[in-house]
Amino acid sequence: MDDIENPDASLPPPRTARFGEGTEGKGARRERGLSGPRVGPLGRMGQFLRDVRAEMRRVSWPSVKEVKNTTIITLIAVIFFAIYLFLVDRIWSFLILELNQLLNWLTGSA
Repeated sequence: MDDIENPDASLPPPRTARFGEGTEGKGARRERGLSGPRVGPLGRMGQFLRDVRAEMRRVSWPSVKEVKNTTIITLIAVIFFAIYLFLVDRIWSFLILELNQLLNWLTGSA
């Protein structure tokens, strides 16, 4: 019955494309037009490290003044938020304790 509906049922289904591959199921490196034999893991790792080095040369590194300024701003923000969260914690614990005492007094339980 399967052969009647699908005459190619004896053939295996086509391989689905993996992530990074095109709709034809070809590898991404073949679609980009790269030719030649496939490179092994060590060759790919070497190429990756060369690419990283080339990218690092293009990075615009901050000056000493910029690093100092952003460090100071970060420290001020951390100190501000630490104090803010400390105060909010103290206020909420005070309110919860006072409400708990008020509820105990209203219900008459010790």
